[in-house]
Amino acid sequence: MALDGYSDFRLPRQAMRAELLDAETELRLARAWRDHRDERALHRLITAYMRLAVSMAAKFRRYGAPMNDLIQEASLGLMKAADKFDPERGVRFSTYAVWWIKASIQDYVMRNWSLVRTGSTSSQKALFFNLKRVQAKLEREAAERGEALDQLRLRQMVAAEIGVPVGDVEMMEGRLSGSDFSLNAVQSADEDGREWIEALEDEGPQAEEQVEASHDGAQLRVWMSRAMEGLNQRERFIVAERKLKDEPRTLESLGEELGLSKERVRQLEAAAFVKLRRSLEAQSREVQHFFA
Repeated sequence: MALDGYSDFRLPRQAMRAELLDAETELRLARAWRDHRDERALHRLITAYMRLAVSMAAKFRRYGAPMNDLIQEASLGLMKAADKFDPERGVRFSTYAVWWIKASIQDYVMRNWSLVRTGSTSSQKALFFNLKRVQAKLEREAAERGEALDQLRLRQMVAAEIGVPVGDVEMMEGRLSGSDFSLNAVQSADEDGREWIEALEDEGPQAEEQVEASHDGAQLRVWMSRAMEGLNQRERFIVAERKLKDEPRTLESLGEELGLSKERVRQLEAAAFVKLRRSLEAQSREVQHFFA
C-alpha cells in the first residue's frame, strides 16, 4: 500500500514535510503508475499530496468524527484519485484529487452521523453539508432587510438556494435536530421507570383482528371444501395439482398423466374454476341472507 509505514499520529506531521512536486515530475510519476503500475511512483505521488488530504480532513472535524478516521478516509479518496487520474488531460493532480478526497470524507461522515442512514443522493448530501450555513446566511440577509422569516418561508428559500425539494429540507432538519437515543433508556430517573420501547405502538395484528382472521379463514376452508365436492374427480385432481401444491404441475405434465392434450386440460381447469366461483358466491349469499 502507498501509505505503509505511517501510523495515525505520525501521518499529519510527516505529510507536512513531504516533497512538493513540480508539474513535470508529477506527470512522469502519474504516467509510470498508469502505464507500468509502478508502485514506487504511486507511493511518491500520494505521499506528496497527503498534506492536501490532511488539510481537507481537518475541515470536517466539526461533524464529530475522529481526526485519524477522517485522515484515513481522505487517504482512500487520494488513492482512488491516483488510480483514475489521466495525466494527458492537462490538469494538475491536486485539482483532480480534491473531488475524490472530499467525496470519500463526506460519505464517511454521513455513514457515521447516525445509526439511521442520513441519505446518499446528491441533494441529501448538499443539504447535510450546507443546510445550517445556508439557513444562517438567509436569516442574516433577512435581518439586514428588517424582515422576519417564518419556518415555512425559510425552508422554501433554502430549497431554492440549494436546488432541492422543500420536503427534503424539512426531512433533513428533523434528522439533524438531535442525536440517537436508545429505546432501552428509561423515561424518568425512577428506577422503575418505563423504557421508551414499551411506549411504541404494536404494529402487529391486535387480538380482535386475529380472532376475526382465524374465524374467516376457518369459514373459507369450509366453503372451499363444499365447493370442491361439487367437482368431478378429474376436475378436483386438476385443481389440486395446479393450485393447491407448493410446486404446481404444468398443463403438459397433467395432460400426459391423464392422456389428454394440454388445451383440454386447460379447458377442464377453466370449467372447474367457474364451478368453484359459483359455489362460493352461492354460499356467501346464503350467509348474507341469514344475517339480513
